[in-house]
Amino acid sequence: MNDLKISKRKPSYSITDKLSDYLSRYNRNIKLPIFYDDLLRFQGSIVVYDKDENDTLWIRVYYNEFERAEIELSLKKVYTILHSDGNENTLPFLSVDAIDYCTFGNSKPFRIKVRNILNDNFTYFYIKTADASRIYGLELEHMLSPYNLNFLVYKDTLIEEHISGIPGDEFIKKFLPKCDKLEKSQIAKEFVKFNERCMIRLLGDMRSYNYVIVPTHDFDQVVYKIRAIDFDQQSYEGKFNIYRPQFFKENLKMVELVSETFQKLSIDQYKIEERSILVKRLKSYHDRIDKLLESMSEDNISNDEYVDLLKHTIYNYTKDKKFKRCKNMGEILKNALNFLNQNYENVKPKGSF
Repeated sequence: MNDLKISKRKPSYSITDKLSDYLSRYNRNIKLPIFYDDLLRFQGSIVVYDKDENDTLWIRVYYNEFERAEIELSLKKVYTILHSDGNENTLPFLSVDAIDYCTFGNSKPFRIKVRNILNDNFTYFYIKTADASRIYGLELEHMLSPYNLNFLVYKDTLIEEHISGIPGDEFIKKFLPKCDKLEKSQIAKEFVKFNERCMIRLLGDMRSYNYVIVPTHDFDQVVYKIRAIDFDQQSYEGKFNIYRPQFFKENLKMVELVSETFQKLSIDQYKIEERSILVKRLKSYHDRIDKLLESMSEDNISNDEYVDLLKHTIYNYTKDKKFKRCKNMGEILKNALNFLNQNYENVKPKGSF
């Protein structure tokens, strides 16, 4: 498998007034007590290692004593807004155990660890710069995937809840070889569906470290699901294969697993199932999806070169002339979802993705 390269570092796109109005309408746009830039004022840091003493690419940051108390209080308030509608009665029972900063990737997030001091349960949330394409990705994931997402936006700051699971690269290396035949078959099925879902809604760069495997115990078996955790590359790249996880070398083991486990007939069956489910979700969120796509169609979250390349590639697959008339990524995605709605019962309709 040839390595599929991301062309260049994706720029950050500001939130338009129309997108801001959309976020306010659906209770995503909420005043917060702290901004991303406030957390950049740290005074020192140390490297964070995992249990095997490998560098995690995160650093643990520290603030001077005059700012620490105010920052921790603000972060605890953000936690209550994210998880309990801002009820501050729990503030005395919360502790900010760690603030970590990642210099790897586009978003350069802060990861906040909040612990309940009464029972030592803890959780994480992330603070990032509010990039419009990432927000579109989060909203589309919320509506078109099996999973609901909790996030908040305030001006140029984005708050995301933590998505639990085993990082895909770690799972492939450490856990996949230990899975039995039935479990591997189930994981292969989920990868086919995940691949289809990402392709249809144009979520790019799903290399193994950008998704997690979520194991759930169900009676006498473990059920595995695959969830995206990085939404930076929503509808940005011009290369169509960027939106198909199967073409990244980091996913080679998963692709081999699918090839070894299923015949083409089974793969086509799972594609049909995923397309059918996506159409049902589209209908369930009809008005909300329309408003999001309306905002996206008036927004600029890529460049003309990538838009031109992608729309002609998809046209070559579908032979639908509407794609040739698209002026931006929002219009391409809107036509892709309309195409799906009209043709989902066929894996290879008159030009399938």
